[in-house]
Amino acid sequence: MNYGQCQAYLRELADSGVKFGLDNVRTVLKAFGDPHLAYPSVLVAGTNGKGSVCAMLTEILTEHGLKTGLYTSPHLVNVEERIRVGNTLISRRDLCRLLSRIRVSSQDLIAAGNLAASPTYFETLTILAFLYFREKGVDIAVLEVGMGGRLDATNAVTPLVSIITTVARDHEEFLGPSLAGIASEKAGIIKPGVPVVSGVDQGIARRVIERRARELGAPLRGVFDRGALRALRQEAGFRFVFRFEGEEYAFSPRLQGEHQGRNAAVAIAAAVELGRGWRPLRKRLIVRGIREAGWEGRLETAGHRPCVVMDGAHNEAGARVVAAYAKDFLPRPLTLVFAIMKDKDIPRVSRLLFPLADTLVLTSLPLRRAATPELIFSLAPRRSKKVFLEPDPGRAVKKAIELTPPRGSVLVTGSLFLVGEVKTLLSLARNKQAKKRPLHA
Repeated sequence: MNYGQCQAYLRELADSGVKFGLDNVRTVLKAFGDPHLAYPSVLVAGTNGKGSVCAMLTEILTEHGLKTGLYTSPHLVNVEERIRVGNTLISRRDLCRLLSRIRVSSQDLIAAGNLAASPTYFETLTILAFLYFREKGVDIAVLEVGMGGRLDATNAVTPLVSIITTVARDHEEFLGPSLAGIASEKAGIIKPGVPVVSGVDQGIARRVIERRARELGAPLRGVFDRGALRALRQEAGFRFVFRFEGEEYAFSPRLQGEHQGRNAAVAIAAAVELGRGWRPLRKRLIVRGIREAGWEGRLETAGHRPCVVMDGAHNEAGARVVAAYAKDFLPRPLTLVFAIMKDKDIPRVSRLLFPLADTLVLTSLPLRRAATPELIFSLAPRRSKKVFLEPDPGRAVKKAIELTPPRGSVLVTGSLFLVGEVKTLLSLARNKQAKKRPLHA
């Protein structure tokens, strides 16, 4: 398959929907000689923060000279973003070559009666990542759980360390409405005897995780039980001091927001655990990894005059940290560009974000799951705000920038899909502008 055919095939898989369970994944992996067993791994679950923790931990391991595979989801612009070694994305050629192999193998397994149906979109990309990491001879792979944990395709591995970053309400149509139920699904990544690093605070979710770890004899390392985190606000962000197991780690993450201090603490605790049970990791390089790690779509600055910041916050917990950052660091007046999926808790998310803005621009996305601007308008608190409804995200951002004076700011949030759409549009605009510039000898 060429790249266009690969994209068409992936769209076909995406349209087939979501299916939970590990039988299909294990069957296909077995047919390929179990590539996920060729290298050690770390498995990262959680409602929020898992992508940032994965990025930080990958940077820490890369700083140690280790060839580190990273598998994350979703992507913002191109599917290749999900699979990388260090900071290098999988090539289109390798993506299509491996995708073709998986497609043929799946068809053969179905014909032989060994596979009930083709792997789903997420299952296929997970298998592809495992194959690619084996080919590249990675020293270790950092794997982000897609949704939940217990029945997620990534849970086919037995990791060196299991990480649970946070537990909050999200994906309730799949994981259930209660924190205990959501925590139970995420605790499904815990394996017998495998250490668990948890950033989850005390409460029902923490008790569920503790109970599961105890049942499986898995040592539980509560990050904030064993360490203390202090945030020092500075003009452009935060500096943190994290005291953990007798060591002090002082760092200023490249990633913005006070919440990234907690994510960094989880990554540090995981690195310490890896150093204890796998191979030594140096404190100096751990701190450097935290400082250098970047992750697109998380309080990412995309423009100046006005300041344009994008974040994929799509649930109540995510909206809360974005709101805190906006209050502390975004200049006024503030224009909010907002789109969200209709299966999210629109009233709760908007109640946190909308009061921050002087002007609201409600938009949508070319997805069946996306809420219309009219639906958002009907469910969200507006008070006396200026509100514009613009279904096209490109025109919505353009309007927001036009409405905002150079000294102000534009916050684009509500969905990672919105961030991806805006990044694509901004990239196209930059490329178009570059073509207009005269060439100089």
